[in-house]
Amino acid sequence: MEIGHKLRELRLQRGLTQEEMADRCELSKGFISQVERDQASPSIATLKDMLECLGVSLQTFFSDGGKEKIVFAPQDMFEKEDEEKKITWLVPDAQKNSMEPILLELRPGGKSSVLPPYDGEEFGYVLSGQVVLVSGKRRHTIKKGSSFCLHPNATHHLENTSKNPASVLWISTPPSF
Repeated sequence: MEIGHKLRELRLQRGLTQEEMADRCELSKGFISQVERDQASPSIATLKDMLECLGVSLQTFFSDGGKEKIVFAPQDMFEKEDEEKKITWLVPDAQKNSMEPILLELRPGGKSSVLPPYDGEEFGYVLSGQVVLVSGKRRHTIKKGSSFCLHPNATHHLENTSKNPASVLWISTPPSF
């Protein structure tokens, strides 16, 4: 079985570039390229990480078909964490869907990645703490229990300017995280 071709097809179906895939998997873009061209073979652990980023289990990847998964447990979700934030992709295979929900946890002083304008919509609901939505030159403070709906026509991101952690359910259509 040529796993590289199948991995490439899954990545493209989810609308991810090799660089985005590499970032999510904490691998190099060059390695992703080599694997997709069957010039390098990932270890089982690395293949499993790559498939998690694509929202596919090892079993599903190596099977010929199956039923679509609609319920996800915490172990199905993919997390990425740095000094400022933790992102949890709540639906592992959301890149192939019309929407992509994430849970964004911002530490005090933390901020999300700056997202460029695009033709789509974003919705966010602040679960705890408060955040500042920066859209172009405009700033909006959003507190726990409040939400935002955005047609991103300017670069935008979220910041936590408070001294307490903040948690936001953030949904993008089409997927942009």
